[in-house]
Amino acid sequence: MPHLLAQFARFGAVGLVGLVVDVALFNVLRVTVLSPEALEAGPIIAKVVSTSVAIAVNWVGSRYWSFRLRRRRPPAREAVEFAIVSIGGMLIAVGCLAVSREVLGFTSLLADNIASNVVGLGLGSLFRFALYRWWVFHPRRDAPAEQLVG
Repeated sequence: MPHLLAQFARFGAVGLVGLVVDVALFNVLRVTVLSPEALEAGPIIAKVVSTSVAIAVNWVGSRYWSFRLRRRRPPAREAVEFAIVSIGGMLIAVGCLAVSREVLGFTSLLADNIASNVVGLGLGSLFRFALYRWWVFHPRRDAPAEQLVG
């Protein structure tokens, strides 16, 4: 259990760096070139762009720090799996933003931040941690069958 807590703390630290990148870039884009006044879908596009950049930052931190003892070979396969899970997390955040804007009618900068960077990122983080731990970085996935029995 202490190992799991330490790993979760490292995951949280990496996530915090990714959060800063995501929120900062989202807000810069949201109030400038991708504002709803400039482009109706601007906030949604801003979230996709900011989250994509944060995914790259999180990949490096997760692979080389949070899950460094659990990483597998080949790294390309792990990167693809990481990207799949990360895109799933991004879809959760973008979905929360879209529901807030399109269904509930909340279109302010504050509402966009709460929907995408509080609710969406929180739900997406739980989703990503579980799948990173038990799928992407699980060391036993590549073990030969005879090592798994026993």
